[in-house]
Amino acid sequence: MHRSENLSPLSFRISVRVRAVAFSFLALLFGVGITCNVAAQDVPAALSTQNSAKYDGPAELPLVYVQSALANTPAPGKKTTVNAGGDLQSAINAAACGDTLMLQAGATFTGNYNFPNKSCDDQHWIIVRTASADSTLPPEGTRITPCYAGVASLPGRPPLNCKSTKNVMAKLVSKVTATAPVTFASGAGHYRLLGLELTRPVGGGITYALISMTSDSTNDGLVFDRLWLHGTAQDETQKGVSLFSSTNLAVVDSYFTDFHCISISGACTDGIAIGGGNGDLPMGPYKFDDNFLEASGEGILLGGSEATKTPGDIEVRYNHFFKPLTWLKGQAGYVGGSNGNPFIVKNHFELKNAQRVLFEGNILEYSWGGFSQVGFSILLTPKNQASGSLNVCPLCQVTDVTVRYSTISHVGSGLQVANGLSSNNGAPLAGERYSIHDITVDDINPTLYAGTGVLAQVSMGIGAPVLQDVLFNHITGFPYDEVLNVGDDTSSPKMVNFTFNNSIVNAGLYPVWSTGGTTNCAFFNKPITTFPACFNPWYFTNNAIVALPKNTPINDWPTGNFFPANMTAVGFTKYNNGIGGNYQLLPTSPYKNAGTDGLDLGANITMINSLTKNVY
Repeated sequence: MHRSENLSPLSFRISVRVRAVAFSFLALLFGVGITCNVAAQDVPAALSTQNSAKYDGPAELPLVYVQSALANTPAPGKKTTVNAGGDLQSAINAAACGDTLMLQAGATFTGNYNFPNKSCDDQHWIIVRTASADSTLPPEGTRITPCYAGVASLPGRPPLNCKSTKNVMAKLVSKVTATAPVTFASGAGHYRLLGLELTRPVGGGITYALISMTSDSTNDGLVFDRLWLHGTAQDETQKGVSLFSSTNLAVVDSYFTDFHCISISGACTDGIAIGGGNGDLPMGPYKFDDNFLEASGEGILLGGSEATKTPGDIEVRYNHFFKPLTWLKGQAGYVGGSNGNPFIVKNHFELKNAQRVLFEGNILEYSWGGFSQVGFSILLTPKNQASGSLNVCPLCQVTDVTVRYSTISHVGSGLQVANGLSSNNGAPLAGERYSIHDITVDDINPTLYAGTGVLAQVSMGIGAPVLQDVLFNHITGFPYDEVLNVGDDTSSPKMVNFTFNNSIVNAGLYPVWSTGGTTNCAFFNKPITTFPACFNPWYFTNNAIVALPKNTPINDWPTGNFFPANMTAVGFTKYNNGIGGNYQLLPTSPYKNAGTDGLDLGANITMINSLTKNVY
């Protein structure tokens, strides 16, 4: 749970121009990074370091990264202690820029607290924190857990392994259930919350968010550091952090639990740990690092409502995305709404409106279908959201997304990469330039997790923008049904620049299948026909497709690939039936150094282990 600060330290207050440089054929085919210089505009020289634009394959990486260390949020003013029973709102109102409010450890403050706009600057932040000494908290850069609020364990969640259960946090509980315990007023910024527990009372209806902002102005400069944000076991708590029109915001080293919406009888549909990406004002850069993200809908969701802007320069690293199996009806210890209805489970990470996103070093566990979803873990699906008879986001896009060095486990389906239309047939602006590499996807179980058993769906609806520049490279995955579920209408343009290289995947029952429809370009279970019919150009080479079914013989596949009879022939260190094995190749494996780039086929397990070793 410990992670170092970003290797590219850049200022909170940065605006940059958008990308303007294309990538080369080699970058697309082999995942080679390209560097080019893109100047940042309006960047105070004393506050930032220019970041030259870099690419991971076809995807441009974030141009700027939020710098969230305590050293970057100075508060040189006075310190004021607020004890149990004190007037916290008055203390917040009276705080000057640069001040620190110290809330008594173990105290509970009940109210709906508003943080006003005080026009603070980069050198004078306001910090609201527990009064406990720093030595009693996990060190900066290390995730907090409920242990620090006196809780030794949470049923159905990973063990907390508490060294102590002394309560060293201060608790903020909303008084009016529907309203967040923490709200930032129009324009309020340069606040840091540290070492606090935020929650809502049991009962009393839905709570829409625990941290909220306004949509009529930009909240610039917010850091949420080592917080435990949680709902209650059976109530509807929709969001942990509602981003609205925020910029230069970080959520780090925090713990989110019990964000969920109840099926059939509930007042919401998506329980979200961190959500935003909507509105008409600038959004981003964002940093979401080293958090435990538990939510029935999505751990992180960007988009899904009205917007004329797209959040950009988003860092999502070292997070543990998780849904407790106790939310799955029929499992031991089942917990749903108080009426017994299950929570609406959807995905882990979903982008409907975002650009320049780095998703790296994350662990994603447990996602299942049963409602409007089929257990996908990651969705890259731009959406022109429908609202009644209107389409309210024609400028929404998902572009330049890098997903790398991460693991997905215990899901009904893997990844969905798709450009589609709204229910009103409204098209988004774009969905393109995705670099997905060095990930493992195991325990894809369509029966237990109510999914399709697919490693990846790649599809495009009639009238949607052309899906293009999609790279899958060095994937290790064990689908039950399909490696690729492909869809595009024959009346539509072909999807452009699709690459699937250097991977080790279980073939499944129907390795390359169609998303359906009588005019779909995909020819059921015949890859050599489907790929040229649906993509132009396309690249599918140096992959080990394991255990081909009889209905898809080798001559139905593109040349230049490998077809081992079983996983034993692959030479994994430990296969374990595709559930939690060691997927490094043995020195004797025939697929050592067999990639187009001279590297081992499959994901770089050494790098994945290095980046995720402290994420649990």
